[in-house]
Amino acid sequence: MAKSSELLPSNESIRLVVGLGNPGAQYEDTRHNAGFWYVEQLARSHGSILQPEKKFFGMTARVLIGGQEVRLLNPGTFMNRSGQAVGAMATFFKIPPESILVVHDELDLPAGVGRLKQGGGHGGHNGLRDIISSLGNSREFLRLRLGIGHPGNSKDVVNYVLTKPSVAERQKIDAVIDESIRVTPEALNGKRSKAVQELHTFSA
Repeated sequence: MAKSSELLPSNESIRLVVGLGNPGAQYEDTRHNAGFWYVEQLARSHGSILQPEKKFFGMTARVLIGGQEVRLLNPGTFMNRSGQAVGAMATFFKIPPESILVVHDELDLPAGVGRLKQGGGHGGHNGLRDIISSLGNSREFLRLRLGIGHPGNSKDVVNYVLTKPSVAERQKIDAVIDESIRVTPEALNGKRSKAVQELHTFSA
């Protein structure tokens, strides 16, 4: 269960959902792209598909979730430049950091586990680091952390995140993505205690 300080006030709502990953066919099935998988699935579940948008440096869509308009973004830059796309869209639509959800892979959680977290540091994640910089060093965006497990040795991390998970691991990641999408309406509307309770007790 997340601490209450990790949750947004009930009057806040999410207007932008960002998935993190690397562009290109060679990366699309790798662990580092779990955030992309979530946003693509979220778009499909609301009858939409992501389309390229040059001025936002990525793939975007607009959907209605719980009667609320939400913009979706998968940056078309490499992971360590994710902030270019996020900053462009947030600036254009005047979306504050507190109304952004960033979805990313998480080494510190096992595959099949997801966690919602409000604010915090980047934990060495290059995508989060660049987004924090692009938002004027604000860390107050919401995060959905999708567990991918850890290789056990820090020297193996780069190769690990840039390779495909096993079939069993991918099934677990897909399952927690499905569960995350199920609770997404509650997570986005600012009244997310129920979403946190359900997601944080789920394990594939």
